[in-house]
Amino acid sequence: MKKLVITFAAATLSFGALAGDPAAGKAKSMTCAGCHGMNGISNNGMWPNLAGQKEPYLASQLKQFRDGKRNNAMMTAMAKGLSDADIANLAAYYASLK
Repeated sequence: MKKLVITFAAATLSFGALAGDPAAGKAKSMTCAGCHGMNGISNNGMWPNLAGQKEPYLASQLKQFRDGKRNNAMMTAMAKGLSDADIANLAAYYASLK
């Protein structure tokens, strides 16, 4: 039980650390717009819509691409140079779109 409480507390703290800046994320999103659309809505069925996705999910996926835990040649290359702050900001921006 103690391990479960510690794991839950760590997960809660890590989600709280996501508080990104949507304005900074919008500025950084220009490289994403080619595939995911100017407002996070893709015009091509090959690429997902990012607008309105949950912030922790977006951050998690970008970190997985950046860290090589999720494999996609295009996204891995795009995410490789992103800092944790960049990822938090992008996640906050796309989560703020509806």
